[in-house]
Amino acid sequence: MTSLTFPTRGARRALLRATLAAPVLLAALTASARAAADEAAGFPSKPVHIVVPVAAGGSADKLTRLIAERLTERWGQSVVVENLGGASGTIGAARVAKSPADGYTLLQQGEGLTLNGILFDRLPYDGQKAFTPVIKAVVNPQILVVNPKTGIADFRAYLARAKARPHSISLGLPGNGGIAHVAHEMIGQETGAQVNYIPYSGGGPATLDVLAGHVDATLITLAAVTDHVRAGKLRALAVTTDYRSGALPEVPTMAEAGLPGFAVESWQGYFAPAGTPPAVVAKINRDIQAVIAAPETRAKLEDMGFKVTGGSPADLGRTLAAERIRYAKTIQTAGISLR
Repeated sequence: MTSLTFPTRGARRALLRATLAAPVLLAALTASARAAADEAAGFPSKPVHIVVPVAAGGSADKLTRLIAERLTERWGQSVVVENLGGASGTIGAARVAKSPADGYTLLQQGEGLTLNGILFDRLPYDGQKAFTPVIKAVVNPQILVVNPKTGIADFRAYLARAKARPHSISLGLPGNGGIAHVAHEMIGQETGAQVNYIPYSGGGPATLDVLAGHVDATLITLAAVTDHVRAGKLRALAVTTDYRSGALPEVPTMAEAGLPGFAVESWQGYFAPAGTPPAVVAKINRDIQAVIAAPETRAKLEDMGFKVTGGSPADLGRTLAAERIRYAKTIQTAGISLR
């Protein structure tokens, strides 16, 4: 015979309360979802600020100003680009981390966000929790360029001089501890090449000093120097990716030019402060994706040397996780630290 067990009086009361509360909870959740959707639909209702944490004139600045111009047209609201360099990008990042989580203040960043989390003992924000990924907009090679007056003809000659005469080549860095610094440390660890690093506040100032002959070379985002290479003012030796750039197809990869298997791809993306409503993040993602996919904008970006990617906020989050593992080893071996 089957035994039947009846709920106690207390259990019956709890069940009744839960049953009565369910419609109220459902209504609250529905209202919350509707409010979030309404917030996203009305976004933006005032100017949006994008903080670029490096000096004006570099590739990140050029990219963001083009996207800002297109978003202004799309949104009917001003999108203001603010260059706030210093401390390897942490000053600008801290400004965004402390801003209201409403989507009206965004951060332009690339792999520097990951690198700073490894390089600094302390940051004025939590490197892994302070920001919500929005979109990885583009990827691009780093490119090694020299002033033609150095007499360095190609990548093999560059390596030969840097090994035979350590620290004789002055290399301008777009930022101390940035991707160019880490990528060149990878080169040095594989080949024994040693150069004299000279850090700058961004790609623009570093490029100007190479053009003027104050420093010999720079390893920099390709889009920052495309026009100078085409004009013959800078000599391009090689790109860091395992593919050539369509903007400068004659420039070999480092793997082709004497460093088999070498590949480093940098990227540029956008972040919001942690806690920004998901619906707002999704709208910004969709609109930036639409902007960079538009034929005219895509053509401009590709001509500069960028490769348009796009993708979801989750895609960008996975990029960050993978890079933390890869770059930590190089940084630790090189002993790079920004305290």
